[in-house]
Amino acid sequence: MHDNGAWSSHDVGDLAARTAVVTGASTGIGFETAHALAAHGARVVLACRDLERGRRAAQRMADAGTQPSVHVEVLDLADLASVRRFADRVLRRYDGIDILVNNAGIAGGPRRRTSDGFEAHLGTNHLGHFTLTALLLPALRSRPGARVVTLTSSVAAQGKIDFADLNSERRYKFTDAYSQSKLANLMFATELDRRAKEAALPLASIAVNPGIVATSLLRSKRDQWGSAPGPAELAVAAVQRLLGQSPADGCATSLYAATAPGLRGGEYIVPGSWGHKRGAPAVARLPRRALDQVTAHQLWKVSADLTGVDFSVLG
Repeated sequence: MHDNGAWSSHDVGDLAARTAVVTGASTGIGFETAHALAAHGARVVLACRDLERGRRAAQRMADAGTQPSVHVEVLDLADLASVRRFADRVLRRYDGIDILVNNAGIAGGPRRRTSDGFEAHLGTNHLGHFTLTALLLPALRSRPGARVVTLTSSVAAQGKIDFADLNSERRYKFTDAYSQSKLANLMFATELDRRAKEAALPLASIAVNPGIVATSLLRSKRDQWGSAPGPAELAVAAVQRLLGQSPADGCATSLYAATAPGLRGGEYIVPGSWGHKRGAPAVARLPRRALDQVTAHQLWKVSADLTGVDFSVLG
């Protein structure tokens, strides 16, 4: 593992003339990532499921005195029609995208379906971002050196891609569904980079594990879940609350992956100390399960079939 010392968001260089899209940008790591990119001069699209929360996030950035260039767009990753509408709007508004941060995610709750009938963790965390990246590929290809940053989690190391029950219809545990979706994120990031290199595209795909961060990811959403959090949700939320970094510190891995010079793609960026739970960004070896290229290739094919998107330019 290569540790990058005390690298932090203050080390982000001048991003003037760069355009970035950050999903889940209204709160948590996504907000802090988008804010830092904008504070360093980037034009940033805040991709948010809730328009009003996105607007409040943009106002918070403006109130901080950084005079950011931000634009709020509605994106519901649990609805592929919404993903397509978002991509259409962004492609019309911007002639290129330099940075795409696939940050948004859900965790917890009973088994739920997306608008397209997918299990919610798989559909939102993986298939939504898989679709979004494919649709924004023309804008990413137009900017040599563009980067796609996809957030995963340490639980990906315990995940399993269960092709016989991808949508958890036979058996559902939120921890299993979540870890499967995070392994899918990690496999997508590495497979995207492999295919981009094969196609000689000047595009780098980088995976990020932010460590333990005190976010609202596991807060009770009774209106969405239809139930209170169970013991597993409460336990994980307690660990986040007691041991987690702040989102402002937790976004360092995303910012490093998005902006640090010298990254070629295919890297796995983690916090560099305390068991990858916190600390300055570092480049680490991929978890063993993420190295299974047969599964990664099959996941790519299944994901393309389920979403109907075209990555044909990558082969």
